[in-house]
Amino acid sequence: MKLNIERGSLLKSLQHAQGVVERRTTIPILSNVLLTAEDGALSLTATDSDLASVERVGCSVVTPGATTVSAHTFYDVVRKLPEGSEIEIGRGEGNQLVLRCGRSRLALTTLPSEDFPRVSEDELPHGFRLAAGALRSAIDRTRFAMSMEETRYYLNGIYMHPAESPDGQVLRIAATDGHRLARVELALPDGASGMPGVIVPRKTVGEIRRLIEDGNDEVSMEVSDTRLRVSFGETVLTSKLIDGTYPDYDRVIPFANDKTLRVDPGNFAKAVDLVSTIAAEKTRAVKLKIAQGLLVLSASNPDQGDAEEQLEVDYSDSPIEIGFNSRYLLDIAALIDSDGAQFQFSNGASSALVQDVADPAAVYVLMPMRV
Repeated sequence: MKLNIERGSLLKSLQHAQGVVERRTTIPILSNVLLTAEDGALSLTATDSDLASVERVGCSVVTPGATTVSAHTFYDVVRKLPEGSEIEIGRGEGNQLVLRCGRSRLALTTLPSEDFPRVSEDELPHGFRLAAGALRSAIDRTRFAMSMEETRYYLNGIYMHPAESPDGQVLRIAATDGHRLARVELALPDGASGMPGVIVPRKTVGEIRRLIEDGNDEVSMEVSDTRLRVSFGETVLTSKLIDGTYPDYDRVIPFANDKTLRVDPGNFAKAVDLVSTIAAEKTRAVKLKIAQGLLVLSASNPDQGDAEEQLEVDYSDSPIEIGFNSRYLLDIAALIDSDGAQFQFSNGASSALVQDVADPAAVYVLMPMRV
């Protein structure tokens, strides 16, 4: 194998590959990226057995061939080479992979390409396309609510499924950790109506988000009961899905809450951030005391003291006091950058419904806490 490739193009592809590979694994070949040079392109394949990434990048192939090399070492080497440089990649003695760039020469240990796991290319029964921008926004507005508890593994991802809404069929993307919930609706794309509800793992969600960071081209998605394949540009991600039953989250969304508070999300976030400095680190609890046109945020900590901030708000219902985890409030406020955030309450002991005034397609639910 021998080829010449531009450093920037190779580095971008390696960023995707090394994100898939686990740093600690008992199977040496899974620490490596498979390099395949043929037909004027270099293909980089990485996998952790559950998630696989295949990306093609254009290059000048002198001699076709394939090998595997440590993904993280290869990435670190290329990252430290000069920007805009041309890299020559070839085979050396003892099956080493040799990189030459200017006056630099590096020889990396390899493992046989034949030992690398095969990435499935089988067709999946349900396929549809989404605009990258729409998918990127949906992920950003839901992934913060994914659980990290291994005991409830079925919450360690986002749930994607077709559903009926008052405006017709939609594609719903939801996440919850039992303390907060986020749900976003997108227009149902052609081909998605018959798909099963699927739970996309946390790591896969992160790699999809990284993949579609730039650009607004369409993303191709293929789904079965057990796998998801995402294609964008020259990259294909194939992932196992979480095998579990997602809870009926719709029944906990309190659409009947009758007390409405509207606040400027920026000012609200600053106030929460300020008073939470005093809050106990374990609970991060902040109290909201809401009355006619006024919101008082406060926190108390025997070891640190007290804090209070007042905001003028749009509120005309009966007074209410309720407490929340300040981190959860800040996460949601950061996602609302329009004309205002709308909170709907029932009482101080029930969950709150939060929406972006300008974007009713996204809803958030927060469980209260005792303060």
